[in-house]
Amino acid sequence: MHSSFRMLAIAACASLLFACAKKEDDKATAASGELTTDAQKFGYSIGVDLGNSLKPVKDHVDVAALEAGLNDVTNGVTPKLDDAAREEIKNTVSKKMQEEQVKARAEQAGKAKEEGAKFLAENGKKAGVKTTASGLQYEVIKEGEGKNPTAADKVTVHYKGTLLNGEEFDSSYSRGQPVTFPLGNVIPGWTEGVQLMKPGAKYKFYIPSELAYGERGAGVKIGPNQTLVFEVELIDVGKDEAPAK
Repeated sequence: MHSSFRMLAIAACASLLFACAKKEDDKATAASGELTTDAQKFGYSIGVDLGNSLKPVKDHVDVAALEAGLNDVTNGVTPKLDDAAREEIKNTVSKKMQEEQVKARAEQAGKAKEEGAKFLAENGKKAGVKTTASGLQYEVIKEGEGKNPTAADKVTVHYKGTLLNGEEFDSSYSRGQPVTFPLGNVIPGWTEGVQLMKPGAKYKFYIPSELAYGERGAGVKIGPNQTLVFEVELIDVGKDEAPAK
């Protein structure tokens, strides 16, 4: 069941709870804005939950019609749409929302790709910024000593990741603890970039989307085709006892 349909299902469940909590003799007081009884407070709370659940689909919901549906159910009136008609319209609107989401994501991906390419073209001209054959850009903040890690090694690092607009999406510094992981198990930009470093070094990486999370993005904060910026401090290098995935 896709997310938009789940939203409608949540709304339907909330509507039933609201219907159970509502009492005729509480209508006047609730309408005036006063919440004095438990039933009023409970009904209002369910209404807030319902409103929050409908936020992602609010442009597709007529609130007056929603209220009419609630009133018909609570007053025992036969619904204006039968089961089949209600199911059909929910499926129709859900499909429409899915199509809108796909279109919006495609537009977002195209814009991010364009912005990333423009940024990297300009950034690559700056003094101290080097570009590898893959398109990865980096600059040395501090050099380290010792041996460079390989993709088969485990590394311990501190890092901070930001979008091109400066928004931070992840940071081991904020958590107050470095992380250790097999270098071959992360995004290609990291695998390539950290191999350029020696323990004690600190680099700044500018990672094109194709060396990061590509069109799929990652989580809520990293959208499709996002170019990412990382400050990485290599603390330690150790052999990875498990095969790279």
